[in-house]
Amino acid sequence: MGYLDFTHTRYPLPLTRRYRLCMSTPVAGSGNEGLKDRTALRRCTLAVSVLHEVDMIPTDDGIVLVGVPDIPVSFAQIADAISGLDPAESVAQDRLHRWLRARRAIADKSLDELAETIRPVALPIGHALHPGARWVRQPVLGGALDLGIGFVGLLPDQPELVFVTPPSILAAAGIDPSPWWRGAMEYLENMGALATTRWRRDPRAPLRPMGDCDVLTLLASRVLRGALCADAGGMRAIAAPVRSRGWLDLSRIDAAFALTAASIADDESRGFPRPVLLTVDEVSMVADGGRPAEIVLRDPASDGTRWLRDVLYH
Repeated sequence: MGYLDFTHTRYPLPLTRRYRLCMSTPVAGSGNEGLKDRTALRRCTLAVSVLHEVDMIPTDDGIVLVGVPDIPVSFAQIADAISGLDPAESVAQDRLHRWLRARRAIADKSLDELAETIRPVALPIGHALHPGARWVRQPVLGGALDLGIGFVGLLPDQPELVFVTPPSILAAAGIDPSPWWRGAMEYLENMGALATTRWRRDPRAPLRPMGDCDVLTLLASRVLRGALCADAGGMRAIAAPVRSRGWLDLSRIDAAFALTAASIADDESRGFPRPVLLTVDEVSMVADGGRPAEIVLRDPASDGTRWLRDVLYH
């Protein structure tokens, strides 16, 4: 059930009826292109409202998220939320839904709560969850990994999720997270130290998340990288095809394993599509090329039987 506001009195109207009334009203803009863009964005908000049951009120300048407090969202913010995607595409609607949920959740938190729940998140450049260059607080040397802001427990129905938070959401709420970043980096290094201790107990086990840091985020820890590389003479290779696991003993893993695992993972949980090289200062992805899957399948043993080298994963 949605609401349409008339002179400070709200009358319940079905969502589709409410939007038909709004869509019949001309939208102010700079010429036909401005009108066309706003119409497309309004249709995108309609889709989000209907498909995801988000209660909102259309306005001439955008929408208002209904709640306590009501939150105005302008067309400029909506366009920023979908990051240049076609408003008619489902991926744009999903991204807008995530943005609106987070905008509502940020408004429901106090500054103290946000300061306590800020977390670092590391994502490969071009990852589906990567919000863009403005989100990056600290790029990791090597050109493969960016570090930015997330909040744990931001969404009430996903209390353990670290939500990657685009800067436009915080800017719309008038929040500058810069004073909290130092604490987030201290948290990262503490988790890196704990992950190092766990790895030393069982060096052959895959890397796993520690605390609220997934494996890719742990690779941004200088403490963990230093320990891994010191054990390997200064440089270490790792396969992290998903954000929740990292394999260090590549000599005992089929060459096609990382490629296959990355290809079957969903967009949000996918990690690096190829192995990466670690040094104390850098995280670099190996160059693309070759056909590892074909090589593995056609590699027979000398006696003609199947290749049975001792590996952890085929």
